[in-house]
Amino acid sequence: MTSDLAEETPSPFHSGFAALVGKPNSGKSTLVNRLLGQPVAGVSARPQTTRKRQLAILTSHDYQIIFMDTPGLHEPKDKLSQFINHEAEAALRDAEVIIFLADSSAQPDENDQRLAELISQPEVKAPVLLAMNKQDVPSAARLKETWTAFAQQLNARQVLPVSGLTGAGVDQLVAATAALLPEGPQYYPEDQITDAYERDIAAEIIRAAAMTLTEDEIPYSLATRVDEYSTRENGLIYIKAVLFVEREGQKAILIGKNGEKIKQIGSLAREEIEKMSGERIYLDLTVKVRKDWKNDPAFLRELGLAGRE
Repeated sequence: MTSDLAEETPSPFHSGFAALVGKPNSGKSTLVNRLLGQPVAGVSARPQTTRKRQLAILTSHDYQIIFMDTPGLHEPKDKLSQFINHEAEAALRDAEVIIFLADSSAQPDENDQRLAELISQPEVKAPVLLAMNKQDVPSAARLKETWTAFAQQLNARQVLPVSGLTGAGVDQLVAATAALLPEGPQYYPEDQITDAYERDIAAEIIRAAAMTLTEDEIPYSLATRVDEYSTRENGLIYIKAVLFVEREGQKAILIGKNGEKIKQIGSLAREEIEKMSGERIYLDLTVKVRKDWKNDPAFLRELGLAGRE
């Protein structure tokens, strides 16, 4: 008599952390939102949108991949920059898999080289997947040239074409990542997709909207804080948020003539927050000046941008 136990034995479950790394504006946050099918990371066409690690949790019957969306490396010119670099470096050490997201439209630069050097350090032991993003930009000949240049910098297990914008190649990237994860438990409930609270996601979406709609002098000097995120009796979600800048001139730019700029920011942010939450939103925005906030440890802790060990 033969036994069917072998057929009934479930497949081993694989789980772990995958660090999604790349220089500023390589498309990491866009890819994270594509992986989860909804906005959880602030996205702007300008670099330096992401400032701290955020988890994006993808769970199936066979695996749970905990993607760590990391900030790009910065010149360590202030306490904020130092924190941002620490976030990226810590993610590399914590990862079971590293996904290096490269921009197919450009040759590797010094930022890519610096990140490749960090990945090659002895304390970083995770296998590397090279994901070539923005495939729709260059010609076929340019793509091959760029792929070769990045492959020479990294000892990658695989080179995979992806597009965070269209979703092309994303399923293949997920499968390749899951295949490299060790057997392990399900760390998070299957319906949880991030470790961030809705108010924190809203703050990042508001900042990304402001970065998208303002001049070059604003983005890195901008911080956001949500002071209230509550449900009113009519079912509307009320969000009161403050946008901080470092100079009065920046405040004037952010508000705009007759308040037009801040209205545009509010409209764009509200649309994205409603996609994220599935709720109707009333957004109340205020702009304040806080000089040299990037070197203020107490304020950085208040924003969740300092003190993580």
